[in-house]
Amino acid sequence: MLTYYYSRGSSSLAAHILLIEVGARFDAVEVPISDGAHRAPDYLRINPKGRIPALQTPDGLITENAAILEYIAATHADAATVPSDAFTQAQARALCAYLGTTVHVAYAHARRGDRWANLDASLADMKARAPQNLLSCADFLEKHFVSGPWALGGKFSFCDPYLFLLDHWLTRVGASLDGFPKLSAHKAAMMARPATRQALAIYAE
Repeated sequence: MLTYYYSRGSSSLAAHILLIEVGARFDAVEVPISDGAHRAPDYLRINPKGRIPALQTPDGLITENAAILEYIAATHADAATVPSDAFTQAQARALCAYLGTTVHVAYAHARRGDRWANLDASLADMKARAPQNLLSCADFLEKHFVSGPWALGGKFSFCDPYLFLLDHWLTRVGASLDGFPKLSAHKAAMMARPATRQALAIYAE
């Protein structure tokens, strides 16, 4: 049995979708970031990083979206969300790494700027630049990565739920996927999957 620690409105949506998609047996424990629960002593004893998401497995705790997504995929092989060849597996990891280290960080500058700066002017500048930076990331993904209909071509894989978050991040900084036909088609394909709709319903409660 797995235990998944999540928060509504956070990037934990990605792995939540995949857990449902692969038919994983898991308990979901909400740790509301808006209430500061991710910084509470009880949660810090579970995940000293104080970040969401986290996945408790029989072998120990896994943190970071990219690692959680790949673990879920690798331990539910029947769902076939791990690409079958080494190159495409590497491409999936590369996409997850880019989403985690570049795209997600660009979004965090608008919502979690106090991780990097204290001055009001610095925080305001980061927030103001977030839409431009995220749109630049979307442009890169549209032109150089996403082949469609899924992130890596014709088959759904473990990186697709993470890419799905791009639309949410853009929306929350006042931007959109307008002008990005491949990314818009990817969003539509994700929304057509029952697992996506089921996870979104949890996050909307």
